[in-house]
Amino acid sequence: MHYKEYGLNQQYESDKAHKEYQRAVLELRSGNTLAALARVEAALKLHDEPAWYPCLGFCIAKERGHIMKGLALCQDAVAREPDHSEHYYYLARVLLVAGRKPEAISVLRKGLAHGDSAAARQLLHELGIRKPLLFPQLHRDNPLNKYVGMLFSRLGLR
Repeated sequence: MHYKEYGLNQQYESDKAHKEYQRAVLELRSGNTLAALARVEAALKLHDEPAWYPCLGFCIAKERGHIMKGLALCQDAVAREPDHSEHYYYLARVLLVAGRKPEAISVLRKGLAHGDSAAARQLLHELGIRKPLLFPQLHRDNPLNKYVGMLFSRLGLR
């Protein structure tokens, strides 16, 4: 009898933790990172779920300024589950907090290659996607890249 009660209690805590994590995700979507951090931490106290660590990593990087710890949590999750596109999304958000926008864009693209994510697509769109340089050996601000690129765009060749 004791083992059955333990199993039921464990299932109850797991369900409660999943609900708490879902609330954390909703808080993040509404832009309330501090509340999301509290909810993710509460969820992880109830049930240790490795898939939630990237979310925790982003929240602690954003709210507490622990960027290296946030990066480590996200990178570990990507290494453990490379086909999980949500991990790449949170890693990109930590990179943005760190001011590393080009890396964040690259990570988002890698994540989208592993699976579709509406949040990742939206973030990539917000960051702005530039077309590849016509002359990669020259800087983006070089007049040749700039004006030939505009000309090709107007002609519909790009």
